[in-house]
Amino acid sequence: MANITAAMVKELREMTGAGMMDCKKALNETDGNMDAAVDFLKKSGAAKVEKKASRIAAEGICRTAAKDNTAVVVEVNSETDFVAKNEVFQEFVQEIANKALDVNVEAAGDGEDVCSILNAKALLNEKTLQIGEKLSIRRFKKVTADCVATYIHGGGRIGVLVSANGGNSDAVKEALKNVAMQVAAMNPTYISRADISADELAKIKDITLESALNDAFTLPKPILNKLLDEIVASSDWSDEDKKNYEENKTNKYLPNFISDAGKAALGQLALSKKAEISADKIFGGLVEGRISKQLKDICLLDQVYVKAEDGKQSVAKYLESVDKALKIDKFVRFEVGEGLEKKNEDFAAEVAAQMNA
Repeated sequence: MANITAAMVKELREMTGAGMMDCKKALNETDGNMDAAVDFLKKSGAAKVEKKASRIAAEGICRTAAKDNTAVVVEVNSETDFVAKNEVFQEFVQEIANKALDVNVEAAGDGEDVCSILNAKALLNEKTLQIGEKLSIRRFKKVTADCVATYIHGGGRIGVLVSANGGNSDAVKEALKNVAMQVAAMNPTYISRADISADELAKIKDITLESALNDAFTLPKPILNKLLDEIVASSDWSDEDKKNYEENKTNKYLPNFISDAGKAALGQLALSKKAEISADKIFGGLVEGRISKQLKDICLLDQVYVKAEDGKQSVAKYLESVDKALKIDKFVRFEVGEGLEKKNEDFAAEVAAQMNA
């Protein structure tokens, strides 16, 4: 029998991605013949990895790692939530986070070969065989600043990083941890309004404007009344809607008496007068008010701080109370499976398909 060396096992592992013990067994079974050992693995362990490659992995967990003033968050997917709770899987994801922290790459994922960047292909295949499900190292992102904070929510369903410049005291670290919790809970899109491009602001304004016109019953009374007078005199409303309008036009619950088709027709009428209505100062104020509310929801610094004692303090004011020099540099929020197709479990259909086969 051939003498199986550690170098041979290492070579076979790198060629196939199979586990160390599987490679050693394959070499023993084939008397050290490398090509035969590859075929042996394909027929056993490695074949299992190939079969799993077509499955959908949309569950999993996020994990973070930090060192000095740098932190990273990773997302690794599994097929089922059950595996996501597995200790072996969780240790594997933490190992991936540690690898991501050490590479000289700020971010990767969603189409890129993260395994190659992290030199983790063999490890991924080994864990796939060990755990018995398709696993996927989906993405990672890294931040560096004067101070960084990490936060994991829901056992790993959400992973957050926050970085800031201007301080690194214990109070600052605690504040950033609180902001990371804020990001996890409130899911902002931007740090501040200054981060929103002119094109994006214009898009938000146009969507808000058209949304307001579509929901015509929420328009300012003078505008709404003109639209109602016009549509009642037209053929765009059914006789039933006209009758209900005449009977309930002073009722504050008037919209409840108008059919969905009638509301849609009123919205279309408003949209046809978009330029005219947009020039109205009252309507302009309504739109600006709605835009301002949206920006408060999507801009981190404008959001109400979730721990605010008065229920009003913004995140910006909270940070200012901790250290006026503190400036949020970046935040990253990963939520497991976001943007991924999830498997639709239909066991009855699966059984029927197997029987038909």
